[in-house]
Amino acid sequence: QVQLVESGGGLVQPGGSLRLSCVASGSIFSIQTMGWYRQAPGKQRDFVADKISGGATNYADSVKGRFTISRDNAKNAVYLHMNSLRPDDTAVYYCYAAGVTRGLGAFSSWGQGTQVTVSS
Repeated sequence: QVQLVESGGGLVQPGGSLRLSCVASGSIFSIQTMGWYRQAPGKQRDFVADKISGGATNYADSVKGRFTISRDNAKNAVYLHMNSLRPDDTAVYYCYAAGVTRGLGAFSSWGQGTQVTVSS
């Protein structure tokens, strides 16, 4: 079992910044991918960004140039630095991780989500 716990959401004014954090724990041998998705009310869950072990980083077009994803492999953590926030960034943000357990089985896990609200 691998668990993900997010933190850092909240209410911010348009143009402001927030940093989301996510830490993975449990029976982890290695983590290949860590990333973020978001889901606005009444909409599907959409990809935001991810970072692959070895360096590749991917962003949704809507956040390029405003959001930065980073990882701390020693802590099994991923962060999302969000700048120039807009009202349409309002959503529940979910952390995602995929990798290999100590039992050498594959895992993919989701966090419980953290609310980000951008409003004046």
